[in-house]
Amino acid sequence: MHSAVAVDLTTLSAADAAARIRDGRLSPVALVEALIARIKTVDARIDAWVHLDEAGARAAAAALEAEARRGAIRGALHGVPVGIKDIFHVSGMPTRAGSRPFAHSMPAADATSVARLRAAGAIVLGKTHTTEFAFRDPAPTRNPWNREHTPGGSSSGSAAAVASRLVPLALGSQTVGSVLRPAAYCGIVGLKPTHGLVPVDGVIPLAWSLDHVGSFGRSVEDAALALAVAAGRSLPIEPVRAPRLALAPELVQRADAAVAAQINAAVSAFARAGATITDVKLPASFAELHEAGQRVLEAEAAAYHEPALGKHRDDFGASIRGLAETGLRQPAPVYVRANRLRLRFRDDVMPTLAECDALISPTAPATAPRGLGWTGDASLCAPWSSAGTPSISLPSGVDAAGLPHAIQLVGAAHTESRLLSVAAWCERILAFSATPAC
Repeated sequence: MHSAVAVDLTTLSAADAAARIRDGRLSPVALVEALIARIKTVDARIDAWVHLDEAGARAAAAALEAEARRGAIRGALHGVPVGIKDIFHVSGMPTRAGSRPFAHSMPAADATSVARLRAAGAIVLGKTHTTEFAFRDPAPTRNPWNREHTPGGSSSGSAAAVASRLVPLALGSQTVGSVLRPAAYCGIVGLKPTHGLVPVDGVIPLAWSLDHVGSFGRSVEDAALALAVAAGRSLPIEPVRAPRLALAPELVQRADAAVAAQINAAVSAFARAGATITDVKLPASFAELHEAGQRVLEAEAAAYHEPALGKHRDDFGASIRGLAETGLRQPAPVYVRANRLRLRFRDDVMPTLAECDALISPTAPATAPRGLGWTGDASLCAPWSSAGTPSISLPSGVDAAGLPHAIQLVGAAHTESRLLSVAAWCERILAFSATPAC
């Protein structure tokens, strides 16, 4: 087994790396060494990794290489390195959750999603930085396109690591906008499935009703590959000729002028390529959804963090502490009414989503904000976290300051394969090829 000549292994997609490993053209050991070398060169500037397991990754790569030589391929990710957001438990690696030592643990078992990746042959390279308990208190990670700008959150390290070619795939989580928004800010693909499609066992919760496991890749194919393995099911990408796209003008109006222009340009390009574009109006329940989602988030975060908050209040970051304490003061009827309204919006919007192949909107109202103290506006991702419907962010261009633009595509519940097929079609039309200079 040998690595391909004159190929920068850090640029390989996960799908390409897996194919090369299967047919003997690529050594998993060589791939791991190339990524570790790049991490040692680049990550001091980006700070995507909180824990790098060099010894474990090398041992796993050697074992997987020996298996590949014998034709014993474990699964779709055999020999492919992955990064794991540091709220997921990974056996033998510390889970810090972006928090102080009171909350650290050394799990003996993998989260279900991580176990599935390993069973398919993935190599866990290490843990990526997260905002504290996956809320707003920022991680130290910087945006690889411009280090003075946020990479987004809460899956900050996962998005930055994939964008910086430090790993081809990573897992993250989204409760409000924590997969799609950092993907958008970092110029990569972020994918969130239907709520519950991927088990959250072994993932530190923020709000059970809203938490999703998601994936990051540099292409739709890669993000879909990781998600399919984590979900334990096939999510085929089928050829698409003329997708039916819905556009909600009220969502575009929430974006700044540059983002709105990008969305309109993308919609025009899709129409020229054969897509049908239909304007739609979101249901009346959308007007109250933001507040309802916030009340659910507060109450459920409080329920999880209450025991530790009583003992370690001063060790919590200001944002997560404030969230939980607000939730503790919230009357139960407020929580119940908010959850019922959230579910009403889900039911109200589903026919609109079912009538199209995907709804298109901005992923975020603006490109990555300057500064590291705020992870950005998640309001355009939040509706689909509250509704539990699948969504994906695709890079669509670069703004005047050199930061990535993105579009968001949303599907009806349990239509991942259709959404991914449309996303792959849109990806071809957008033909985004820019990379950060890190």
